[in-house]
Amino acid sequence: MTVRFGFIGVGGMAEHHIQTLRRIEHAQVTAVYDIDQIRSQEVAEKYGAQSFASYEQLIHSGEIDALFVCTPPFARSGIEEAAASQGIHLLSEKPVGLSMDEVRQKERVIRESGIIHTSGYCLRYLDIVAKAKAYLADKQVDLVLAYRVEGMPGVRWWRMLEQSGGQLVEQSTHQLDLIRYLAGDFAEVNAIHEQRYIRNIYPDATAYDVGTVSFRLESGAIGNITSSSLGKYAGRSGVEFFGHDFYLAISGATLRIKDEHQDLTETSEVDFYYEQNKTFVEAIRFNKPDLLLGDYSDAADTLAVTLAANESAAIGKPVVPGRREPFAKIN
Repeated sequence: MTVRFGFIGVGGMAEHHIQTLRRIEHAQVTAVYDIDQIRSQEVAEKYGAQSFASYEQLIHSGEIDALFVCTPPFARSGIEEAAASQGIHLLSEKPVGLSMDEVRQKERVIRESGIIHTSGYCLRYLDIVAKAKAYLADKQVDLVLAYRVEGMPGVRWWRMLEQSGGQLVEQSTHQLDLIRYLAGDFAEVNAIHEQRYIRNIYPDATAYDVGTVSFRLESGAIGNITSSSLGKYAGRSGVEFFGHDFYLAISGATLRIKDEHQDLTETSEVDFYYEQNKTFVEAIRFNKPDLLLGDYSDAADTLAVTLAANESAAIGKPVVPGRREPFAKIN
């Protein structure tokens, strides 16, 4: 069985997914749509796909079995629900939205449809993350330190808080998702977000350029995650876990584990986008959603924490992230 893929939104991230899918057996890109119709036509011609004039036409075309949604988070209205209603399997890039009410409604439709669904939390597919998860399974994590510092993307929507959600929602979400994946859910967040320099360059910017979030996990562990787009000269990202008897860090593609018995450093050479997309293809071909390392609901839960941090920064008080509701039908 060859899985036919469509793309809604064909910017740089989407094209990277397309190039990855072309390396995967039993995967074919057949349909694309972008609000920029010139770009849509260019990508279609480049990869032998058909370009559509609207996302509705693509979804109802009968040309796809599965869909990548790669639009910015502010441009998601109706897309996932329409795909799910047609039985089209779904990978929705992160972040999956900016309103928890809307995202939870999407989640309900997706889960009740019976489709296979996942999101863009690709770092879960690193082999070193699997090793970290196995190591931490019987450990008591007491402190977590995480960070993402890099330069500012050049697109306008990213620096508008109402369109991107800010760096924690749009980028550092990967590091926050690793915390959830490896150490459990968040109980409370307390955030400070500031504009220190961004408005000197972009006077209309509403997003922050420095932000930090203190948090408590449901396990009782505490921690901090810091984000900044002022990392032009010193970008880095990572997550560190401390316990009374161990230290574990994932810094980029490098894992370090230190305890009484070992001091291990290992660098991954895995293409995590390839591993994620190959797993998505296989999950569809064999109807095995359990092959995936996260679903749409996981993405919604991670979003809930990041949006709670935004709320905390706005009101100056700690916030408890929204909880997932039970569903009558679960894949």
